[in-house]
Parts: sequence; structure tokens; C-alpha cells
Amino acid sequence: MGHQDHNLSLIVEKELIIRGSDSEVEIALLEDKKLVELHTQAKNEAFVVGDIFLGEIGMLRPDLNAAFLNVGARKDAFLHYTDLGPQVKSLQKFTKVVQKKQYNSSNLDSFQMEPDNRKDGLINKVFHRKQPVLVQILKEPISTKGPRLTCEITLPGRFLVLTPFANIIAISKKISNGEERKRLKLLAESIKPKNFGLILRTAAEGKKVAELYEEISSLMEKWAGIYNELQSNPKPRKLLSEIDKTTTIFRDLLSDDFNKVVINDNLIYENVKDYIKGIAPDKLKIIKKYRGQKPIFESFGVNRQIKSSFGKTSTMKSGAYLVIESTEAMHVIDVNSGPKSSKQNQESAALNVNLEAAEDIARQLRLRDIGGLIIIDYIDMRNNEHRTKLFQAMKDYMKLDRAQHTILPLSKFGLMQITRQRLKPALKIETEEACPVCNGTNQVENSMLFVDQLERAINTIVQNRPTSKIKLQVHPFVYAYLKKGLLKSKQWEWYRTYKKWIKISGNPEFHLKQFKFFDSFNDEIRLN
Repeated sequence: MGHQDHNLSLIVEKELIIRGSDSEVEIALLEDKKLVELHTQAKNEAFVVGDIFLGEIGMLRPDLNAAFLNVGARKDAFLHYTDLGPQVKSLQKFTKVVQKKQYNSSNLDSFQMEPDNRKDGLINKVFHRKQPVLVQILKEPISTKGPRLTCEITLPGRFLVLTPFANIIAISKKISNGEERKRLKLLAESIKPKNFGLILRTAAEGKKVAELYEEISSLMEKWAGIYNELQSNPKPRKLLSEIDKTTTIFRDLLSDDFNKVVINDNLIYENVKDYIKGIAPDKLKIIKKYRGQKPIFESFGVNRQIKSSFGKTSTMKSGAYLVIESTEAMHVIDVNSGPKSSKQNQESAALNVNLEAAEDIARQLRLRDIGGLIIIDYIDMRNNEHRTKLFQAMKDYMKLDRAQHTILPLSKFGLMQITRQRLKPALKIETEEACPVCNGTNQVENSMLFVDQLERAINTIVQNRPTSKIKLQVHPFVYAYLKKGLLKSKQWEWYRTYKKWIKISGNPEFHLKQFKFFDSFNDEIRLN
């Protein structure tokens, strides 16, 4: 996608690459081969956004207007008054009467709703210590903080979200056609269960009543599961686990413009196929099992992009680059034009670099999941038309971002402010490595000693495996050194010494002092 064209429909290829290992699942979302989102989930994660818990008020903090709750895990969770929602009194009443077996149905048809909670009240007027509360994870634990909770329970599906007690009908703003909005509103009114609300997602556009009704039925079954758990056991614990991150991402991202989903792990592959069979059987053909020789992330260029995208500096095609700095309070992104001086006039050169930077910044915000206040220092532009064009481009590039965000126009100092919601810890990947040659000491062993090390290894192999053929793999620089001088080269010297021809090859992925020996079957000869 050229940075001077903001037509986002040019994105032709969306791929999801899923790498499963014993300890975690990593999910990379590529748009036109560019890495735009990276999700990692440990296989034993205690808290995932969307999990529903029965909590117990542990400590009320009127000074914060908040409460800390025991949710049956090691970390206490945090609930602020602003996250109680208007229907918290109805939720409290439901929890109480179900636990006491005074209300015997998960349907809310005959449930008497309570008046709405005040927006500006006090937490200690709503809860008391040891009180059981039905809560949902709003934000995963970040750093030393426990998870953040909400009492506004939502049960999301692919087409719609079911909201117990919140008697509303809302339609995604991304559905812009007036007739379609009217149709969906009428449909929702006809199938909405009493005392539940419905939020129709973008994927509901054009869907028939039967498909929406089927999804409501499956979400009502989940709600019935929560009701049964509430009845059976009063202990603080998880009542409903949000489906694992792989299928959550499917539910939120899967759309008609998805081209390919490639998975390396058999179990995840089968689970995803089962899930897709249930929600979108026509999409089964895009789910592929990875059968390549190389690791999956290497094969799709994900590893290379991770290494190049997560450093302090991000370089773009033109040579311009971003410097990304983060503090507790904010994130600052500085746009630099790079070493190539443009032959165009300064103003249009600045616009081109800024437009290219806007595209990369939108990608970086999604990729690193940077949240809070973001300040971008673009290259100065005096032309008002150019400033407006950059503001519009930034809004266009961020349309693909699922996180809520606000973008302000450029200030007179050329700064742009963005606020962006964050639901999980910002992704930090260490891209700098200790130098493998000096182990971070800035002291390098004498190169002659390295050749001695190679010769000692050859000597050991020849003594232990006299008939074995030997192949040596080294860094290309070392390869050139060992072959230099033809008959006077190290390779010929070894042939004369050990009466054995050692085949040498260069491996560009090796660091300077790395080497490996192989036998004629290409099995590595390991040295103790």
C-alpha cells in the first residue's frame, strides 16, 4: 500500500499465522504480509479479558471510590465505581436470590429489575465487606496491578453481544446504511429476551433473523451456565472462561476479507476447525495445517518482522524512521526524515515522509498495543492543506484499529495527540541481544585462539570417529578466511595434517564465532 494513497480497501490479504508450543500460543495477524498484531497467551493464564468470576468484596477504599475483590486467584482484582454500570443493583439482587435459591430460572422474564445506580455515588453505599459480586475481567493484570473488573456483564458472539439486565438495543456505528440499521433494529426487538439487551456487531450486517436467533440461543445457554454455577457453590472462583485467545481473535476478526489461517499445532488446528464449523462453515477452506520444514514464524517472515518492529527505532522503506520512547505517563513518537535528502521541495518532502510515518505509526500502535496518551512529533509543515491531509490520513490508517481511540489535529507546534484504549499489557519484546562474540563484555578473544579451538575440535572428532566424513559450518567471514590462499589455505593445511578432507560451508545465520560439525548423514557431531 503506497503511503500517498489512503484508500484502505487496497488491503487485499489478511492472514492469521498461529504458532503453538508447549507453554504458549502466539498469533500473528498479517495484512498484505505486514505484521500488524501479535498476541501471546500462556497456556495457564489465570485472567483473560471477558472471563466471568464470582468475586467477594475484600477491601473497600472510599478514598479511591473502589473495592478490591477476592476472585479465587492469587491476585486481588480492582473494581472502580465508574465500572459498576447502571444495572449493578439488579445484578446484586440476582446474585443474592439465585444463591439463596429464591429465583429458579436463568431467564429474566419474571425478574423484578431494580432502579438504576447513580453515576456519582460512593462505593461503600453500594457494597459491604464479604459481599458476593458477579464480575467480568475488563483489563488483564498489568505489571504489579491485578486485573480490572466491571459489573456490566457482556456475553459476546460473532454477530451480537448479549447484555443481561441492560435493556438496550445498539447497532455498530460501522453499519452506516440507514435501511439496514432500521432492519436490524426491528429484528433485534422481535428476538430480544426480556430484561436482556443486544448490541449488534458489524458482522451482523445482512444476516437473517435465523442466524441472529441461533446465536442468542447459544449465548443464553452460557448465561444459564453462569446461573447454575451461582446456585451450586458460593466460593469466589471463575464461573465462565472466555474461549481461549485463538478463538476469541477469530470471533472478533473473522470477516469476508480473510484469506488464510495457518496453524502449526494439531490440537489448535482441530479446535479452530470445530469452532469455525459452528460459526462460519463456509470459512473452513481457509484453515490450513502448516506442513513446512522451517519453523512457521520464520517461514512467513514473522520472526524477522518482530525483530525489526519492536526496537526503539522503526525504519521505513524510504529510509525515514520513527523513534519510540515510553514513560509511565505517555508515549512519544518522533518522526525523522532519514539520511536520504529529497530532491523535491522541502514542504512536499515533509508531507510524504509524514504520510509514510502515519501508516507505520498506526501499525505500531496496534502491534505493540500502545495505550494511553501518545504524542507524535511530525516533521514541520506550514501548508494548512498538507496538515489537514495528514490528519485525515492518520484517521484512515487507524480505522482498522479495534481499540477505541481519539485523534486530535496537529497543534501549531506540529504535534499530534492520540488517546488509545488498552486492554492488555503493552507488548514489549527485547530486540537487542548481548553480542554472542564477546558476551556483552566488549572484549573479543584473540582470533588465532578461535582457529585453535576449531583444530582441537577436529582433532577430537578424528580420534573418536576416524572413518567418519566431516562437514564444518561457519559464519561466511570465517568460511572465506579458512578457504583463502587455495593450496595454502587452512582447509588444505587440515587435509595434510589429518589426512581427511573437511568440507566447509558458510551459514549467514551464525554469529561470527559459531560453528557446527556434521557427518555424511547431515547429523550434527556434538562436542562435549
